[in-house]
Amino acid sequence: MTHQESDMKMKIVLAAKKLFAQHGYDATSVRQICEEAGANVALVSYYFGGKESVFYEIFRQFFPTHKLSGFFDIKDPVIGMKTIIKEVILIRTKDPQMISLIQMEIITLSPRVEKMRELVFPVWEKVRSLLDTGRQQGFFHFESLDSTLMFVLGSIFFYKQRDFFEPLFTDQRPDIETLIHQTTAYIMNALGYQSKGE
Repeated sequence: MTHQESDMKMKIVLAAKKLFAQHGYDATSVRQICEEAGANVALVSYYFGGKESVFYEIFRQFFPTHKLSGFFDIKDPVIGMKTIIKEVILIRTKDPQMISLIQMEIITLSPRVEKMRELVFPVWEKVRSLLDTGRQQGFFHFESLDSTLMFVLGSIFFYKQRDFFEPLFTDQRPDIETLIHQTTAYIMNALGYQSKGE
């Protein structure tokens, strides 16, 4: 494949990523993707074989598997939770389109949701394991593991769109480090974690 062809393929993938994040998979046509990319409409079939293959190519190119894989070696539940909170917020901030795309697929329970599970469940299972271990070791105190897992995921991954709620706020929008600190403090407090000299 020539450099020019590779460049056009990436333009198509980036255009699809943007439009899927804005409008959803079903509401985005191949023609719209190609118009956004400045590409001939036939190129989606030529390079990818169809819209669904473009969708999966987005995840192949942009889902941060390498970044997330580092979580799985962490045994300490406190360090593990703090690390996951920080890294997910960094990922979420760096690539909001990717997060929006995943959220849309999950909310609509699309036919592609099994692929989403393959990608995100290993991290969520690690969060569940850290919560369970932390409770058994006396670091965390909560009633239901299932409910607590959902609360934690809601705080870090299913973060609400701030722009919608902006009229309610009086504080300045926090920078990334402040957001990480505030989210970590909120979750660890909710888990009943008592820091010792931190």
